[in-house]
Amino acid sequence: MGYRPILMLTCAAALSAVGPSCRENPGETPEGSSPPETCMTCGPSLPAAETGKASATDRKEYPVTKTDEEWRKQLTPQQYHVTREKGTERAFTGQYWKTKTPGVYRCVGCGQALFDSDAKFDSGTGWPSFCRPAGPDHVEEHADGSHGMQRTEVVCSRCGAHLGHVFADGPQPTGLRYCINSASLDLEPREAGDDAPAAEDAPDSDK
Repeated sequence: MGYRPILMLTCAAALSAVGPSCRENPGETPEGSSPPETCMTCGPSLPAAETGKASATDRKEYPVTKTDEEWRKQLTPQQYHVTREKGTERAFTGQYWKTKTPGVYRCVGCGQALFDSDAKFDSGTGWPSFCRPAGPDHVEEHADGSHGMQRTEVVCSRCGAHLGHVFADGPQPTGLRYCINSASLDLEPREAGDDAPAAEDAPDSDK
């Protein structure tokens, strides 16, 4: 595809977020600079056409829909800004960027399983990074031309919440890096001894 992956390791080897990083000091930013506010310069974007999914603009209807007032009441100001206004939290500031706790990362909007900790790896970017979603239909990928760049936005397929972006510089075997905002996620820890689940359905509750 004309790019050089940041990490040449398997998805399984990268799972615990303790694998090799693409930076010498992944928890630090260069001296004299502030953490970046967007994923714009994290790596090569993956055009939606290359994922096998059609490019799309925001869908008007999702299985879970709420009024703006209802979303504001349910979510914190930061969660609302990220998921409903397509905002981005500052790098190295989110709750889950270096979390290693086993479990399922669910959507803060509707509770749908989005990513599993087994797919999480340390990308050194300051945002939670995953090599694959919890299920092929759990996220949608939309063409994003904002900020004068061509990127691929990732949203929850159940409520349309903005999650982040996907880039073509992740570990093998997928070669993908889902760069996700912590504010869009809610980690459900897995009990000791439990196996990582296959793609999960959202809970019956709409939150």
